Amino acid sequence: MTELSFKGKEFVYNHHLAVPFRPLVPDESKGIGPVALDGNLVIHGDNLHALKALLPLYAGKVDCIFIDPPYNTGNEGWCYDDNVNAPMIREWLESNPVGVEDGLRHDKWCAMMWPRLRMLHELLADHGVIFITIDDNEAHRLTNICCEIFGEENHVATFIWRKVDSPNDNKVAITPDHDYVLCFARDIGSAKFKRMIAPSILKAYPNRDENGRPFRDRLLKKNGRASLRRDRPTMFFPLEDPDGNEVFPIHDNGEEARWSMGKKGIKKHKDAGTLIWKRIEKLGREVWEPYTREFAPEDDPTRPFPTIWSDVDTMRQAKAMLRNIFGTSDLFDTPKTVKLLDRIIDIAADDDAIILDSFAGSATTAHAVLEANKRDGGNRRFILVEMEEYADSLTAERVRRVINGYDFEGTQRTEMLRERLNWRALSNAGELAHKVEGIENLHGHDYDRIKKEVKDGELIVTGEKTVAERAEGLGGTFTYCTLGDPVELDKVLSGETLPPYAGLGAALFHMATNHALDPAAVREDDFYLGAMEGQHVWLIYKPDLDWLKSPEAALTLARAKAFAASDPDKRHLVFAPARFVSQKMLAEQNIPVEFVPLPFALYRIDRS
Repeated sequence: MTELSFKGKEFVYNHHLAVPFRPLVPDESKGIGPVALDGNLVIHGDNLHALKALLPLYAGKVDCIFIDPPYNTGNEGWCYDDNVNAPMIREWLESNPVGVEDGLRHDKWCAMMWPRLRMLHELLADHGVIFITIDDNEAHRLTNICCEIFGEENHVATFIWRKVDSPNDNKVAITPDHDYVLCFARDIGSAKFKRMIAPSILKAYPNRDENGRPFRDRLLKKNGRASLRRDRPTMFFPLEDPDGNEVFPIHDNGEEARWSMGKKGIKKHKDAGTLIWKRIEKLGREVWEPYTREFAPEDDPTRPFPTIWSDVDTMRQAKAMLRNIFGTSDLFDTPKTVKLLDRIIDIAADDDAIILDSFAGSATTAHAVLEANKRDGGNRRFILVEMEEYADSLTAERVRRVINGYDFEGTQRTEMLRERLNWRALSNAGELAHKVEGIENLHGHDYDRIKKEVKDGELIVTGEKTVAERAEGLGGTFTYCTLGDPVELDKVLSGETLPPYAGLGAALFHMATNHALDPAAVREDDFYLGAMEGQHVWLIYKPDLDWLKSPEAALTLARAKAFAASDPDKRHLVFAPARFVSQKMLAEQNIPVEFVPLPFALYRIDRS
């Protein structure tokens, strides 16, 4: 395999190993719901350090990663800030931000991405997949880096996303209207990819039941041609609504209409449980309307996902969404659209997936995860990392507003059909009109109006709904975290760093239990940290180098017995600099104690 060379590669090749561990520090006031480090997370801090902080909790457990790193166009003003101990790279720190005139900007970008991708590789589950957006500036270098880290054989595809839907006013004759989405698997043989519902099925059966089966609800009252009582007199008869009242098919203008099927057909739907009554507003009052629920054919309605994504919303829609949520779209220059993340979730994230975004920006990933859970009742979790100062005011604030709802006055629009008007479409104008009529029949009650327009050679049908006062929230919780001071365990026994007992204990307890330490439970004099989920955690430690090198700092048989005696029915995990008793002896004497050596504790990965 061809290897990519760039200045500084030898210095950053294993830099991810030298990054110190910094514990996650929850800020309950900035999240929603109780603090839960194993739930949804928004982390403010350098993403390299945040990824290291996540390793003890999530190594080998992340199902899907999406990142949108700097494209290195020369106009973004990003900075190379990694603390790599090499004279050449130390000089780089003095020439920030990285601009278009920087002759080493491509090398700096590669040096920035390398250790982050190494850590992301460690966080991925064996079946996990990573998606990375990029453009022509670094796409070829990024592909080579990923081939080295993930393996050339694990390159799934490079997707093309059409990010703009109107020509840019460029000085040259070519419009760069797409981005790439690189996709690599941790192990392509273990990766779990889903197939997409065929577009024809998506259009005809836009809803999903609790089992994911596509369906549509059709208004039982006939609309359009031959929809009057006189057209089919036998199909004009009353049905009993859920309140016990008789309902006849009546058009909005008061004319007597007819049902779309006779009594036998309606009885079949009643018996099958597919006669659905919905409460809708009609002529200024709420009434019951009957619908028939129709499922897609039992034959597999799926097909492989294409690599060209021209059917996904563009950045224009992404900015419009930010404008709805915040009242302005100027908060973020290049937001990604929720529909782009929906596509990625559809491909590679089951309904209980952990989805990580370490360049979180405007929090599109969290929005898409919450929306997907609301749509299908899933339990997906997101982890966002953002290093900029807007991590609270933009990233986390969008999550708060999406969860709780937000003030909004205007028109919410949902595109329901986009059809290019070529000769074939025009020659089948009746079929196209019937398709639009079907949309109006199926979804007319969900919107204030169905807008139909021809723009740039396309027929676009959009559902519009006037929203006043407040947009409904999606529900959910998340924990907001910052990064604590570095805890460098490999330097503890040399005395280079001697963190306080509470600081070191919090990091180790978190690593061992996936939960935050309760300071009230700590008994420093007894070396006790706390308990969680069937185990007690102990730390034999004092911030005193001479004491750490003495026999007093070791786990002995007597001390192990004393720890176990405090709760014989539970497991006891003991962090200590040394031990004078073997694990074999502890097992032979049925002492439920496990020893973990301090200098290596944070590099110990539990992949269970």
